[in-house]
Amino acid sequence: MVKVYKVEKPVSIEVRLSITKLMMEQMNALSVCITEEELLKTIDLAMESPGCEFFAAEYEHKIIGCAFLNTGIGLDKGGPYIWLNDLYVTKKHRRQGVAGKLLLNVIYWAEQEGFKGIELETGINNIATKKLYNSLGFYDIVSKRYGRHL
Repeated sequence: MVKVYKVEKPVSIEVRLSITKLMMEQMNALSVCITEEELLKTIDLAMESPGCEFFAAEYEHKIIGCAFLNTGIGLDKGGPYIWLNDLYVTKKHRRQGVAGKLLLNVIYWAEQEGFKGIELETGINNIATKKLYNSLGFYDIVSKRYGRHL
């Protein structure tokens, strides 16, 4: 049975390394140029930062999925909201409801904490993920996201 939980701080080195290994799979799949050491440092920074949270999905004592989010204040939201940066499940455990369980835990936690909304993005051709988001009440926001490395 899959267990989903909010990763409580302080976080053990074992959990940090497990999340790093899992998220490295995602970085590789997205062709993001980052080393495992750089990713671990970034994950450590996030885990130490207020407003950053991780949720984990565990099966047989192994982390198989992860959600990473930042909190912020949205003028359009009228208060605090969540930006879901990452939602990733190992290939072996996809299409088994793990991503949905992770997202439901994030939604429940956000409601309990008084957040006004959750935003995220996905690829326009990612039909399965869009179906998941729509089934949980998310809707399409017409926008184009821009970025710049510093």
